[in-house]
Amino acid sequence: MATDTATDAAAPEEPLHIDGEAELDETVADYDVVLADFYADWCGPCQMLEPIVETLAAETDAAVTKVDVDANQQLASAYGVRGVPTLVLFAGGEQVEEIVGVQGEDELRSLVESYT
Repeated sequence: MATDTATDAAAPEEPLHIDGEAELDETVADYDVVLADFYADWCGPCQMLEPIVETLAAETDAAVTKVDVDANQQLASAYGVRGVPTLVLFAGGEQVEEIVGVQGEDELRSLVESYT
């Protein structure tokens, strides 16, 4: 018997590329913990963060998403993203953390796991 609670969905092992607010809202509704990486292709620090984000997707219970701020300017604006990289953490459907700038894998893993 299937239920539509967030806990039933296993987090994907690779980052999900988000296109638009509806897709992000759906992802946040589908998973207990979601880490959204707001990035830009031209952003050097974003490129440094990419392997960390991919590792967190593979090794934690959080769903990891990537949001290209150039392609999704309205979505980035809706979340108050003024600089990239910005990571927004959702738990239980609510935004619980916002981290601006490159963070180390250990710090991000601890933060994500504190909500899983």
